[in-house]
Amino acid sequence: MTIHQRKLSRRSLLQGAAGLVIAFHLPREVRAQASPAPAAPDAVFAPNAFIRIAPDNTVTILSKHIEFGQGPFTGLATIVAEELDADWSQMRADHAPADAKLYNNTAFGPIQGTGGSTAIANSWDQLRQAGATARAMLVQAASNEWKVPAAEITVEGGVIRHAATKREGRFGQFADAAAKLPAPENVRLKDPANFKLIGKDGGLHRLDTVAKTNGTAQFTIDIREPDLLTVVVAHPDRFGAKVAKVDDTEARKVPGVVDVKVLPSGVAVYANGTWPAIKARDLLKITWDDSAAEKRGTAQIIEDYRALARKPGLVAGKHGDLEGTLSKASRVIEAEYVFPYLAHAPMEPLDGYLRYGDGKALARFGSQFQTFEQATIAGVLGLKPQQVEIQTMLAGGSFGRRAQTTSHFVAELASAAKAIGPARPVKLIWTREDDLRGGYYRPLFVHRMRGAVENGRIVAWSNTIVGQSFMKGSPLESFMIKDGIDATSVEGSKEIPYEVANFQCDLHTPDVGVPTLWWRSVGHTHTGYAVECFIDELLQAAEKDPVGGRLELMGKHPRAANVLREVARLAKWNGPGPVEGRARGVAVVESFNSYVAQIAEVSDGKDGPRVHKVWCAVDCGVAVNPDVIRAQIEGGIGYGLGHILFAEVTLDQGRPVQGNFDTYRSLRINEMPAVEVAIVSSTEKPTGVGEPGVPPIGPAVANAMARLGLGRPRQLPFVKGVA
Repeated sequence: MTIHQRKLSRRSLLQGAAGLVIAFHLPREVRAQASPAPAAPDAVFAPNAFIRIAPDNTVTILSKHIEFGQGPFTGLATIVAEELDADWSQMRADHAPADAKLYNNTAFGPIQGTGGSTAIANSWDQLRQAGATARAMLVQAASNEWKVPAAEITVEGGVIRHAATKREGRFGQFADAAAKLPAPENVRLKDPANFKLIGKDGGLHRLDTVAKTNGTAQFTIDIREPDLLTVVVAHPDRFGAKVAKVDDTEARKVPGVVDVKVLPSGVAVYANGTWPAIKARDLLKITWDDSAAEKRGTAQIIEDYRALARKPGLVAGKHGDLEGTLSKASRVIEAEYVFPYLAHAPMEPLDGYLRYGDGKALARFGSQFQTFEQATIAGVLGLKPQQVEIQTMLAGGSFGRRAQTTSHFVAELASAAKAIGPARPVKLIWTREDDLRGGYYRPLFVHRMRGAVENGRIVAWSNTIVGQSFMKGSPLESFMIKDGIDATSVEGSKEIPYEVANFQCDLHTPDVGVPTLWWRSVGHTHTGYAVECFIDELLQAAEKDPVGGRLELMGKHPRAANVLREVARLAKWNGPGPVEGRARGVAVVESFNSYVAQIAEVSDGKDGPRVHKVWCAVDCGVAVNPDVIRAQIEGGIGYGLGHILFAEVTLDQGRPVQGNFDTYRSLRINEMPAVEVAIVSSTEKPTGVGEPGVPPIGPAVANAMARLGLGRPRQLPFVKGVA
């Protein structure tokens, strides 16, 4: 096991960008290698869809997963380099083209996309096989040229050697010959005991770091062309409203403005630059038809949810006799938790480039769900999906924002291009305010909890959940909603890691006119908090230690118990406290097949709880890149902590109030606690790390607050009105 402790840097916070947040598995399809790989330049060895070896010895992996800070370029390259026995200095990475047959996410089915913390998990076997195949072909090419048995040839650090004849060469030397060989059907994968790169600390710099720090990395906003039009769109201030009338007289007078068009989503301003487009948009006089818009404020929605939570919902999980036990129990404890709408607030807001004409289209942007977006652009422009080329670009974070079930942003991009015509390409830009007020939030949820404690034992557990489904009406509805229950709404609540004899979880899914979307760790963002706060409250009532009491109930969940023991050892747990003005809280959450336990040390600060240190233990299977894992866990802790402390999007008569970081509060660098991470050794296949660090931090802090006498917060965020 590896242990790491440090005061977090700005790098760690920025590296903590996770991608899409999907907790589902669609039917698996055939491997990507079954289709021919895209054509490679002459003299480049392309043994499969994922690897390109050039004459200069560089090895480029084509990543089917977008790189927006979470590390797939480095992780996927590590897997290939390990099986190739390449030197890390040879390795490069680039985004794969949009092609669901070649680059489908095997966790989702015939869909190319990034999310659910699946990048490494779904590519593990695939890329090991790809790397081993390429190695075997290079070795065979050397064997043929040297006229020696392939079994006598070794590869180390990118050098191919035959010891007996003292011959050696590098990959590029044999690339052309290897390209002419048939790919072997069965290759032997390396024994994990012989890994030299996978699981090793230090030595592997991230492949995207240099370009991002020296300014050569290209993001969508960096795209420049002489005839490029910049587009901004005025959206309604209430969700569901439509354009009724537009007066664009003053807007068209702004120098640089080219045109104004009404789109299905709003009113678009086209200009020869960002500033004139925004300036002109401010001068538009728009009358909105909000007859079908959502007009309730946050307080009213919460009250409506609370009323629903008092009624039985659709049962998602049940065993034992819950109501009978509760009716007879001498002590019943109830709690209600309210979770606000949350924006994703990635560093880079939404933006995209599109050029079309002559029966084809080229889109360039940070595409997270290439298959959906390719089809959406094609549909708007009247093309076939194969006529739409998507060049996936680096993106500045996502947290789920770029993984849109409705592809609403690219639909707007394509609509903007279509409205102005094919003569000039367009670059659509959303400002920070557009994004924060544009919806597609983490849904608002209410959890009503009931539990019974008898003779020091927890004998009953009830959890009624109320919240929107963003799967409803999406292309994924048939997969994700069964018998009226959205799996993402109840994940982490319909089954818990604690043995309670009488248990029930039920769900209400009301329709609300606020667009919602998955958010980093999806349902676990609220179920993890509700479950871990409530188990702590019940254990306190049963006079049990928070760590020891949990372990007593985890007999059927050994991996969860293991990370809990490890984090307790790491933190030298001897009780929650308080001691000298500080107390500790604990939480354990399994999400995306990874197990994470955290202990937070907290004091009562000036403007709310002050989190001094967080200890964390994570079991994510084989740790491909330990430093990337730590960065993701650290970033997840910072992201989760900032949101549970400060963040919410409130509605005033249906209108979002917060618009930028001055009102949508994020964690600041001086507020980031010290973090110590233990990666638990495992022989299981790799699982997710982009999201699992987020859910435990909220309940760990809340449980520490309770031990300080501050109460477990029932309604998030913890601190109101601090900017």
